[in-house]
Amino acid sequence: MGDAVYLHPLTLVPGPQAVEGEAVRLGGSMAYAREFALVVRTNGAVSERIVGTPKEIEAALARLSGALAQDAAAQWANLTKTHAPLQLGSRTIRLDQPQIMGILNVTPDSFSDGGQHDAIEAGRAHAAAMLEAGAAIIDIGGESTRPGAAATFEDEEIRRIVPAVEYCASMGAAISLDTRRAGVLAAGLAAGAHMANDVSALRYDPRSIEVVASAACPVILMHAPGAGEDLHAGGTYADVVSDVFDFLKSARARAIAAGIAEDRIILDPGIGFGKSLAENLALLNALPLFHALGSPLMLGASRKRMIGALSVEESADQRLAGSIALAVKGMEAGVHLLRVHDVAETVQARNVWRGLRDAALTDFSALPMM
Repeated sequence: MGDAVYLHPLTLVPGPQAVEGEAVRLGGSMAYAREFALVVRTNGAVSERIVGTPKEIEAALARLSGALAQDAAAQWANLTKTHAPLQLGSRTIRLDQPQIMGILNVTPDSFSDGGQHDAIEAGRAHAAAMLEAGAAIIDIGGESTRPGAAATFEDEEIRRIVPAVEYCASMGAAISLDTRRAGVLAAGLAAGAHMANDVSALRYDPRSIEVVASAACPVILMHAPGAGEDLHAGGTYADVVSDVFDFLKSARARAIAAGIAEDRIILDPGIGFGKSLAENLALLNALPLFHALGSPLMLGASRKRMIGALSVEESADQRLAGSIALAVKGMEAGVHLLRVHDVAETVQARNVWRGLRDAALTDFSALPMM
């Protein structure tokens, strides 16, 4: 395995003036970090860990050599990288604040809302309500990827998603297509979708990477341990945070090598996909690390099973409060896109959070005295 390096933002602060300018803005977001851990892993085990402020980390980086030094320098630069807005049809989605992606499942068997929106009129009404509530993007899915869900045939998935894409397009929505099949993606893009959201990180269907590259559309690459029909299979990790980081790093490099532009790639750690409760919690606590990969981040934790596991096993439709808590966790970490079922409530939480953050960023009383 050799050596690998990771730059973990540790201490998050409300703004740079709170620590006299000693803070790094993460991924062009509204999140700032003052202390970092430079971690070197040798053959999977931690061999060195240095904690410090930006100046101290830069000094530690200067002591590295070879490929490790190059990788660490790239990660350090990525942490401060500002991401260009997403241009999705006529809509421009800025990534300097958290944006809300509303989920539209046109399936009979999704874990949370299966069967509620698969009829055209019900789906149209739900999409319109999410847009009115402030969703920046509508993410349309025609196949359930919950554990144990039966696979969907490609022609059936196309039959489900194309009408949904068409009525969302008629509203002027920015549309993402949640699919792992190239034929479905091609049909959805032809019907008016703007973006791909592939839970297999373009591994399930070997044609998908070509479709995305040819269409030059943005794509979300998500971590899931399984590459075949069962995305949840094979979830065994030496260290889940480092393993997911390495997976997304490789998936991103593979996409770029296939001709997908670097600025059109978004990364998702895949909360709930082939991971235990403890592993999901570890990833959520380590979200700031993933800025070091150099792409915008998406978090999809809405109504996930872990919320019930941490409470009293509420059913999926009773997990709003937990979903909001996880969304705020993502905002604090600088996540750019939040994929949610409950758009109005999450937009309200985002707006309040942003008000607090705006106030912190303009609190000049926190500046050092002359």
